[in-house]
Amino acid sequence: MLDLTYESPEPTTISGAECDWEIVIGLEVHAQVASKAKLFSGASTLFGAEPNSNVAFVDAGMPGMLPVINEECISQAVKTGLGLNAQINLYSAFDRKNYFYPDLPQGYQISQLYHPIVGEGEVLVNLEPGVARLVRIERIHLEQDAGKSIHDMDPNTSFVDLNRTGVALMEIVSKPDIRSAEEATAYISKLRQIMRYLGTCDGNMQNGNLRADVNISVCKPGDYEKYQTFQDFSYLGTRCEIKNMNSLKFIQQAIDTEARRQIGILESGGTISQETRLYDPDKGETRPMRSKEEAHDYRYFPCPDLLPLNLRQDWVDDISSNLIELPDQKRLRFATDYMLSDYDAGVLTADLETSKYFEAVAKGRDQKLSANWVINELFGRLKRDTDKSITDSPITHSQLGEIIDLITSSEISGKIAKDLFEIVYTEGGSPSEIVDKRGMRQVSNSAEIESALDIIIRENPDQVTKAKANPKLAGWFVGQVMKSTGGKANPKLVNELVQKKLVL
Repeated sequence: MLDLTYESPEPTTISGAECDWEIVIGLEVHAQVASKAKLFSGASTLFGAEPNSNVAFVDAGMPGMLPVINEECISQAVKTGLGLNAQINLYSAFDRKNYFYPDLPQGYQISQLYHPIVGEGEVLVNLEPGVARLVRIERIHLEQDAGKSIHDMDPNTSFVDLNRTGVALMEIVSKPDIRSAEEATAYISKLRQIMRYLGTCDGNMQNGNLRADVNISVCKPGDYEKYQTFQDFSYLGTRCEIKNMNSLKFIQQAIDTEARRQIGILESGGTISQETRLYDPDKGETRPMRSKEEAHDYRYFPCPDLLPLNLRQDWVDDISSNLIELPDQKRLRFATDYMLSDYDAGVLTADLETSKYFEAVAKGRDQKLSANWVINELFGRLKRDTDKSITDSPITHSQLGEIIDLITSSEISGKIAKDLFEIVYTEGGSPSEIVDKRGMRQVSNSAEIESALDIIIRENPDQVTKAKANPKLAGWFVGQVMKSTGGKANPKLVNELVQKKLVL
């Protein structure tokens, strides 16, 4: 069953030339809201469309065009907040964040600084059995995405694609609770899992639908505890932000690289400049992008084109009452109701489709056997088949369930079941019909098995003598019977007859 006694892990310590240092990490995760239309226009959010084809007049910053809030995006942000045990703010408001960039046609971004839609929440990040980190969420605010500048199509010209402009983003801001590169990626993975369950973000990092800005600083052992006691950020050291990370592997590398860079500077008597940096995975280094801006640098002011949002509590309650069972809840239920191990429950609740598939297979059947077949046989086969996902499985849950039924009714052996599984995986069809047509049904006729065993005993007197002297050698007779029956003999019955015949 699931071990619910969680212990917080020790922070990662990096040894410098002079002393040990600890890493402190805060993350700003930008999650694209799952919505067919943008935050303030009806333009499509479809990925992969022709450049500049999903652009409404308001997205392009045309004069006189006014934004209109997409209610679905508001609902998705609220749902995400509820899924993260966060406070939903019934009053929120949009602000203008002013800065110039070629792919930001309005010259400002509509965001939320002073009154975000979601307040403080928390995420429990499982790192290993019995070890977890509670990461606090500071806020979630809605904002519109910018476009994309393209610099590799022409050596002398840059191009701008505004398809992403105006797409709704949820910026999920954590407190500086993360203490290692591994915890950072585990936290992002947990956020992605929760949002995929909720259907509020598809979490596709390759398409840029989930990105992270990673804030990193280093401090001396014990300083983090002082920060927690006095709430004084100076104990955490000066932070640098690694911008626009969309790979878990590179996030880990960037954190380690940046932490070691800062330690080197501090131990050489230098000071850390608060700045935004980029990570170059080819060179394995971070490099400065610009000095780190503060809120006043963006000249925030309330957006004059949008009224504040005033949500009704009954509307929020309705969303809350219809929330899907979340990963931690499902994992606990699988462990308690199905008597699964922590590992098995974690694997089977990793994503929503897997959990649905397993429950369909396990319904009315041996649950541990069902879990073993889904995790070991099905997942193993999907992985060998160019990493297919559960949604691509050639075997339906009903077909796999039928194979398990044939095993539990002793109509086929475990070995035959694996052969049957491969046939159904590659050719399809009804497992029961395949067993009948191909003569795969297990031999459970004791007289037939006994006859085969008698022949083997009669032809191998020396082996009989050895087996009686050393009962462990009786397995040889079991193997010979299975071989003579083409693997169809009931293994349990064969073992019983061998023990009886040899009087072991």
